[in-house]
Amino acid sequence: MPFETLSRHACFGGSQGFYRHQSREIGLPMRFSVFTPPQAAEGPVPVLFYLAGLTCTEETFAIKAGAQRVAAELGLMLVAPDTSPRGAQVPGEADTWDFGVGAGFYLDAVREPWARHWRMESYITGELRQLIGLRFPADLARCGIFGHSMGGHGALTLALRHPELYRSVSAFAPIAAPSLCPWGQKAFGGYLGDNRDLWRKHDAATLIEDGLRCPPILIDQGLEDQFLLTQLNPDRFEQVCADGQPLTLRRHPGYDHGYYFISTFIADHLAHHAQYLRA
Repeated sequence: MPFETLSRHACFGGSQGFYRHQSREIGLPMRFSVFTPPQAAEGPVPVLFYLAGLTCTEETFAIKAGAQRVAAELGLMLVAPDTSPRGAQVPGEADTWDFGVGAGFYLDAVREPWARHWRMESYITGELRQLIGLRFPADLARCGIFGHSMGGHGALTLALRHPELYRSVSAFAPIAAPSLCPWGQKAFGGYLGDNRDLWRKHDAATLIEDGLRCPPILIDQGLEDQFLLTQLNPDRFEQVCADGQPLTLRRHPGYDHGYYFISTFIADHLAHHAQYLRA
């Protein structure tokens, strides 16, 4: 699986790299970033996949979250893919900020014209995972997943849908019940069509309702988040998790939806993952 190194930087004794490859799953070039901790010089290390939110890229987390110092201390590799295909030239792909480019929602589209390239679930759980295992010192038996907003939705649903792949999961301000909010309804209708039974398979709250389970979940939510009341539905997710899905949902007065919030609590999330991935 060849890939191109776009840039690589020494960082807390390890390295932060940015890469591009031709994706067979997506059918287009895809970018991703990898922080490799210093412990990787001695052998494969646990790997934590981060899924970013609407409008973000593979660079956003690496630049804004401040995660590398703690990841270096804990010996965790951090992998962050882009949020969608780019350059597909699908009509309307960049007409709005919350659908299409920058808004892949970490699922495999079935509705045309999106079905050919918008295959983010298969890309992350299959092709990208395989590439990381083959070309980086990553221990794929010790993988976790987390994300923010749209990426928090992706982290929850992929952990629930693929429990054999991920030993830990967390999210910052996730879209926790997308079938109930405008962002999710727009994405699910556009990518999946009108079949609500199919929507249920990509909605974290309904997956829990339907009996799926994953490792204990950590969620942090800011109470000054501008999207809390209209888009995120953490209370609904907490309600369904009460029936057997371990969940720690922390609510923080004064914090909004952005990366100042994420950087404040990133160390807690990395420690949460480390307790499962370093065992």
